[in-house]
Amino acid sequence: MRITLAQTSPKLNRSNLGEIIKTINSVKNQSDIIVFPELSLSGYMLQDKLTEDAWRLDELNELRELSKDIDIVVGVALREKNSFRNTALYFSQGELLSRHNKVHLPNYGMFEEARYFSAGDLFESFLVEEKRVSMVVCEDLWHKNVHHDLIEQNPDLIIALVASPARGFSNNGLDIQSKWYEIIQTVAKECSAMLIFVNRVGFEDGLGFWGGSCIVNANAEIEHKLPHYEVVIKTFEI
Repeated sequence: MRITLAQTSPKLNRSNLGEIIKTINSVKNQSDIIVFPELSLSGYMLQDKLTEDAWRLDELNELRELSKDIDIVVGVALREKNSFRNTALYFSQGELLSRHNKVHLPNYGMFEEARYFSAGDLFESFLVEEKRVSMVVCEDLWHKNVHHDLIEQNPDLIIALVASPARGFSNNGLDIQSKWYEIIQTVAKECSAMLIFVNRVGFEDGLGFWGGSCIVNANAEIEHKLPHYEVVIKTFEI
């Protein structure tokens, strides 16, 4: 299986779709699946821009069409009538195969997601060519009850879309990275599953995102990892 990690730096506007399409076209003949970060179609600090920049599903038909060549996982601020969701979408074989609405919306410190988004209430898995897949979005993985839900789903592959700002610098490195890697390695081992972690980079309104996207195997070993702070599109064979 060939997995492309798309560690991108989304802009706070609707130009991200065009960049995502270019990226997909550049790897679709050499990869089986490409995974983008949380809110990669929208940018993170949308706040009141959400009403202007959120996407409807029918505006993403080009991604649906491209998924005939490569599976696509992308994060989006999704408009549903009068509500908005922080959503992970999985396109495959020309169809929207699954979607996960972020359940745990942070609303503390630098985070104000619960003020703008409506929370999801469900974790579920789905089949892709006889492999069971589960998707989560960022803060979801920081809750132990979610770990239990994932264990019950018994996935072969867990996909985590993340927008984690850099914070907690110390002599030992970046504290937030250490916490994240501990979580994803624990979850991979608990579920005996491979885990794809894709975190964004770039700056928005004083927040800097650190990247460090990686692939963790079922033994909790980090098999492949991308660097900090750089836009990198890279394909790995697993």
